[in-house]
Amino acid sequence: MASQDTDDKQHTGDGADRPDPKIAAAVAAAEAAGPSNGESVRVDSWIWSVRLVKTRSVGAAACKGGHVRVNGERVKPAHSVRLGDEVRVLHEGRERVVVVKRLIRKRVGAPVAVQCYVDNSPPPPPRETVAPAGIRDRGTGRPTKRDRRDLERLRDLGGLGFLPGGRSPRER
Repeated sequence: MASQDTDDKQHTGDGADRPDPKIAAAVAAAEAAGPSNGESVRVDSWIWSVRLVKTRSVGAAACKGGHVRVNGERVKPAHSVRLGDEVRVLHEGRERVVVVKRLIRKRVGAPVAVQCYVDNSPPPPPRETVAPAGIRDRGTGRPTKRDRRDLERLRDLGGLGFLPGGRSPRER
């Protein structure tokens, strides 16, 4: 039986399952720049390379803060990641659970990055729909002073409220 790497590159003759040639070239370039067999990659570098965090320094800070776990254990930024490791990253209020499929050191495009891990993350919570505050109907004219103060109160801008001591801002 052929290895998994060769299985990924073999295709049937119908052309329906062929990957995009640009993506295939990018995957090959990323693998060439990656570690050789048996080596490992730093966890902060890997989570940055596969685009789980925006910068490597954010990845390192997440590791230092205890927001990155490899196989259930909190890790430092220099911890080695190997094939098959489960990496959990808590970033921007969402937990991402991924299993390492490929080791890369160089940051790659999103279509290539997705091929480097298996995503087992729970689905993101549904976004709450909130009616925008302070939207006026068209054609109602210029807002009155009272309308403007109500709008500012809704937008938490404070409006012309009163200063400490019971004075208005104009009485300074």
